[in-house]
Amino acid sequence: MIFSATATHALRALAHLAAAPGDDATLGRELAADLGVPAPYLAKVLAALARAGVLSASRGARGGYRLARPAEAISLLEIVEPFEGKRVRPGCLLRPGEDCPRDGACSAHESWAAVKTAYLDFLERTSLAEIRGGVRAEAHAPSSQRPRRTRDARTPTRRRPKP
Repeated sequence: MIFSATATHALRALAHLAAAPGDDATLGRELAADLGVPAPYLAKVLAALARAGVLSASRGARGGYRLARPAEAISLLEIVEPFEGKRVRPGCLLRPGEDCPRDGACSAHESWAAVKTAYLDFLERTSLAEIRGGVRAEAHAPSSQRPRRTRDARTPTRRRPKP
């Protein structure tokens, strides 16, 4: 996994919003149900994205979440950086947390620099619009037309107390 689970959920949530038809706001609990993510957890993710200026949130009868700007104007870097922090911009491969100095670069510097540059270019140049196509179409159908969710046999129906 390249990103933390939280950053991955942020990407999935915004791709879902970007793929939704129209400009209507989506309720957080509906988005959480569509993604199969706990609603309280996703609410924190969405709040962080709103603070970062990627989402707008509104309350009331027509409230919910919507993209703050067109999907074409939101880079993947803007989505993952609030959750990944410094990790989204990797430094030296052999001295984590540090940049390779120009004089005395590490032995992996030349090879790692090419990978790091390609990675950051991808995040900076790829827009949300480019990844929104990966969202399943049935998630945007009216709830009466969506396939019924069933509990997976591996999913426990209740929590077991710890011994």
